[in-house]
Amino acid sequence: MSTCVFCAIVEGTAPSRIVYRDDAVIGFLDIRPVTRGHTLIVPREHSSGLADLEPDVGARLFAAGQRLAAAMKSCTLSADGVNLVVNDGRAAFQTVFHTHLHVVPRHDGDKLSFAKGLVVRRDNDPDTTAEILRSALEGDPR
Repeated sequence: MSTCVFCAIVEGTAPSRIVYRDDAVIGFLDIRPVTRGHTLIVPREHSSGLADLEPDVGARLFAAGQRLAAAMKSCTLSADGVNLVVNDGRAAFQTVFHTHLHVVPRHDGDKLSFAKGLVVRRDNDPDTTAEILRSALEGDPR
């Protein structure tokens, strides 16, 4: 069993609410979301940061983020915009050292401050949120 929680999610040995998967990356709901639908996309192969992330895998990570962002806008989450964020290194607030892309749905006027969002992080119904995103991804023509 891996000591990296994201590797354990990829291996299926740690609990998660998976919303996206392909042969290179996997996406699951953040357990402490900044907003409802906040998803993390991680490479299946461990990479501790951008320096050791293969460029083609980075491209796949970002392509999955684009697809998920489109789904967040088209589903009942009705996002008006989306933040795609990579925290690379301790100084950039990376807390799990397995490269990951945050995909955070935003709404006009939400006044979300990432600093505040990092303190008050919860989704009251993550199972429904995961199902909404999976369904939207299945219907997405991309």
